[in-house]
Amino acid sequence: MTVPEPLVWLEVIGALVGGFVLGLVHFGTLASVSEDYLAGRTTRALALHLLRMAVMVAALIGLVQLGAMPLLAGALGIVAARAVVLRRTRREP
Repeated sequence: MTVPEPLVWLEVIGALVGGFVLGLVHFGTLASVSEDYLAGRTTRALALHLLRMAVMVAALIGLVQLGAMPLLAGALGIVAARAVVLRRTRREP
């Protein structure tokens, strides 16, 4: 087994942080999109929803081009951000 080069670790850390920030924005705007749909602002909700998805796809494609380790780190950051947003928005019964 070979040890990755130091620059790969910088990419991995950057992907982890970038994925976390992307996840915070992606899942954080989900409430706004839902409120827009419920309020009948379908055009705005659809536009924001498509923008959210396009940014996520573009970021994941960029991570794919960096390699497996940055892709996995970015995905981990996204999942961690999802947990943070869910915990922050969860309501007590």
